[in-house]
Formats: sequence, C-alpha cells, structure tokens
Amino acid sequence: MINKNVLSRFNQKNKTSFANRGMGLENDINLANEYYKINDIAYIYKKPTPIKLVNVDYKLGKIKEAYFQTPSTTDYNGIYNGKYVDFEAKETNSKTSFSLSNIHKHQIDHLVNVLNKGAISFIIVRFNKLNETYFLSTDDLERFIKNNKRKSIPIDFFRSYGTMIKIKYSPRIDYIEVIDKLYFGGNKS
Repeated sequence: MINKNVLSRFNQKNKTSFANRGMGLENDINLANEYYKINDIAYIYKKPTPIKLVNVDYKLGKIKEAYFQTPSTTDYNGIYNGKYVDFEAKETNSKTSFSLSNIHKHQIDHLVNVLNKGAISFIIVRFNKLNETYFLSTDDLERFIKNNKRKSIPIDFFRSYGTMIKIKYSPRIDYIEVIDKLYFGGNKS
C-alpha cells in the first residue's frame, strides 16, 4: 500500500501543467515520424548534426572535444507517397511573430533547392505561448522573404498563408495530413 504522505509530497513536487505535457515540437515530430513508420505511411528521419571528433577517451566512452564539421541543412527528410520530403522545425515564445534569425540562410537555400528539384519542402513553426503550430510551404516562406524587409514573419502571415496543424491524439502533430491536403488533393494513399 502506498503511504498517502509520500504520495501527497510526490504530487506537490511534481505538479505540472498539462497544456503541452512537456513535449516540445521536436519530440512531437519524432513521435509522429515513429507513428508513420510503424503504420507504413512515411519514412521521415531526424538528420544528425555532422560533428568532427577531436578528443575521445575510449576507456571512459566519453567525447572530450568535438566541433560542428559543416552547417547542417534541415532537421528532417525522408519519403512520403513517392515524394522526397524535407523540412525544418522551429519553436518561438513570441506571440506576434517568428524571427527569421531562427532559421539560417543556408537552410532556406537548401529548402528552395530541393523544392526546385521536385521535393515537398516546408517549415513547421510552433508558437509556444499561443499553443499554435503552423505548416508553411517553402514557396510561401520564400515569397515572404522576397517581398518584405521585415526580420520576422508576423503570426498573421502564418494564419493567412500557412496551415495550422491541430493537436491530435495519435499522431499528436499530423503534418502528413497537411501534406495530403496541400499536395495530393486531400487523398490519403
């Protein structure tokens, strides 16, 4: 039997908000990707950041010194419905805009380059304080950058040109549903 005093102290110590259940965007996407893989829907993977090991203590199994070898391109890539998919995922605590300083020029260039070769490329941006997550195509991202001198994309642009990804049970963040709607006429394959 559980001691009620111990349980009470545990509950007080571990009180958390269930608003986002401690799950960041990356974790939500990783869980969605696992769901897609298990259900043979899509194969999308988190890309590892390329690092160069400089000093390793093999006896302790510890990396003592390493550095980023080359700038990474985007966070995720894979295949869905016969199309290459490539995207970057970002979070912001701003309620009004997403700062373009959060995404590097080489990442935008990469998204544009793969788009021009026939890929489905986009960014997913979560506005943490609004509890809103958006899918924004590379076309719309590029159009915003070319037509604006602003250093941030206002939330209203995401609301007008992006697609809100509704939080669901499983997968929690179903971005494939948005891809189906935008690129395959809403038809799941």
